[in-house]
Amino acid sequence: MAADMAREVKLWNDKREREMYDNFADLFAIIRTMEKLEKAYVRDVISSKDYEPECTKLIAQFKTLTTSLKDTVPSVERFMETYKMDCPAAVNRLLVSGIPATVEHRASSSDVGTAAAVAECVQHFITSMDSLKLNMLAVDQLYPALSDLLSALNRVPQLPPDFEGKVKGREWISRLRNMGASEELTEQQARQLLFDLDSSYNAFINSLPKSA
Repeated sequence: MAADMAREVKLWNDKREREMYDNFADLFAIIRTMEKLEKAYVRDVISSKDYEPECTKLIAQFKTLTTSLKDTVPSVERFMETYKMDCPAAVNRLLVSGIPATVEHRASSSDVGTAAAVAECVQHFITSMDSLKLNMLAVDQLYPALSDLLSALNRVPQLPPDFEGKVKGREWISRLRNMGASEELTEQQARQLLFDLDSSYNAFINSLPKSA
């Protein structure tokens, strides 16, 4: 009887169900982390400099994960109700605003357009890289994120036409256009795309002025 009581209770019956619950846990963690981050920023516990990149990363991860979970979690609000999550600040940042508070409230600044474009670029870089890490390799999964990334890069005025991210972005978009929507990248192609994105992201960050 003691052995029965000590037996582990599993929430899943196979690898697919286990992955689903792991993704649920990741979504739960992202929402709770965003709630804590927003409160820390409002209370001046974290500086704007530290807040913005962390917030941008969480937003990008949230978008990537909710895209992959769109069939099992069609409504994030319903997910939060099910797991009794009271996170109004996270809801506002993730579902309503979609950009960090520092960017949102920079409206009086003359470089608001550039600041917003930079924030979008960071989000799309992270979203694209996270998609690959989650094995989202189909053309119709990757093309929208890469297209959005290239559009955002084109809105950053200090980036020249031959900027690495733009060049590689155009090359990959052209390649994906010649494939069917349901076709997937090979392991080698996915690895190369991830490398190109990571290299372009680092070049993008290094190209920004310190104030950005």
